[in-house]
Amino acid sequence: MNAETPPFTVATLVTGARLDSWLAVGLLLAGALYLYGTHRLRMRGDKWPVGRTIAFLGPGLGTLALVTVSGIGGYDTTLLSVHMLQHMALSMVAPIFLALGAPVTLALRTLPARYRRTLLAVLHSKAAAVLANPLVAFGIFVANPFALYFTSLYEQTLRHEWLHEVMHAHFIATGCLFFWPLLGRDPLPGRWPYPARALLMLLSVPFHTVLGLTIMQQKTLLGGDWYPSLGLSWMDPWADQVTAGGVLWAGGELVSVTMLAVLVVQWIKQSRQEAARIDRQLDREEAARAAADAETAQAGADGAPHDHEITSPLRMSA
Repeated sequence: MNAETPPFTVATLVTGARLDSWLAVGLLLAGALYLYGTHRLRMRGDKWPVGRTIAFLGPGLGTLALVTVSGIGGYDTTLLSVHMLQHMALSMVAPIFLALGAPVTLALRTLPARYRRTLLAVLHSKAAAVLANPLVAFGIFVANPFALYFTSLYEQTLRHEWLHEVMHAHFIATGCLFFWPLLGRDPLPGRWPYPARALLMLLSVPFHTVLGLTIMQQKTLLGGDWYPSLGLSWMDPWADQVTAGGVLWAGGELVSVTMLAVLVVQWIKQSRQEAARIDRQLDREEAARAAADAETAQAGADGAPHDHEITSPLRMSA
């Protein structure tokens, strides 16, 4: 981007699209592999929930594509507010729907035995157990933005395109580490019960408020002199930084509260399923006891002497 860059508008979502990035290739490959997995299941007569496919391909991969290969991705080094919108989508929106798509479960059901054993070994490894621990993931999720924006690292990501792409991948990975164990669709190690998951999500709500307000009140520009050096007459870096903090604040709270609601719904659904399972178990036990009582009663009836078999003592003495 340079001083001739036009203002960011809705039209630039299309005109500013870039399909030459590694993320575009990765998104196409991920979508193709997911669809191939669902196709293999159908070919052998197994079912795969349509909702999972829609979640993974639509708001999952679709959100990643929208903020990386469209015009949003083209302006993420020009406007801090656009970058924050991208940050939210990569680390908080897309990972939720990717997790709801349960790609690990799909892989375990479709991979050849050798690769399935390898994937299971990775899932059961000590490294996976540590990274999938919700407390570890929460710490990474909370600490990373502060380490990025309040050091010189963010300015370096603006000046070096390869580092900028690594930052995108890092956002996605961090979001997946945090949300995947919470949603619990895939067989990950160290899964917490729903009350603990909901509590952890509740604790994350004020995090983006603090981060957003801190950015809005900063006395220095994030990224050093990068944004002023662009020389864009239609953009005030200070005003844009305030907008960026507001995006992070409002967007973070919205996503966190929505995610908390999703966890509560899942918790209620699991409680109902567990209650139904217990009811079925009690019904089976009651039926088994009734059958046992009936057999005992029948056995007692069969073993009791009939009237014509009872011999009178007088006849015996005669």
